[in-house]
Amino acid sequence: MDNWLFIGIFILVAGVFPAMPIIMFHLFGPKRSNPQKLETYECGMETVGETWVQFKVQYYIYALVFLIFDVEIVFLYPWAVAFDSLPLLGVVAGVLFIFLLADGLVYAWRKGALEWS
Repeated sequence: MDNWLFIGIFILVAGVFPAMPIIMFHLFGPKRSNPQKLETYECGMETVGETWVQFKVQYYIYALVFLIFDVEIVFLYPWAVAFDSLPLLGVVAGVLFIFLLADGLVYAWRKGALEWS
């Protein structure tokens, strides 16, 4: 029963914690608005010209590929540190993971996702 009490308290805190700043803002925040407060703030300057600039989709794909491989390095580091003490199944799982990474890299390379034009 203690585990369920802990889970219930955790769910309660998880709901109250993000709601508190919103409630505090509405209770104690500024009450009067003026045109300056309603302006869009962007680097302290008014935008000049067209504000909607479209980026190539290739930029996002390149960023996602980088992020995927960057996050996966975080998973490989502990495996490499404990490599000497791993059982055979752990080594095989790590090698399979590296193979899947290499396969994903080859796939992205062949699709042209890594070429910047």
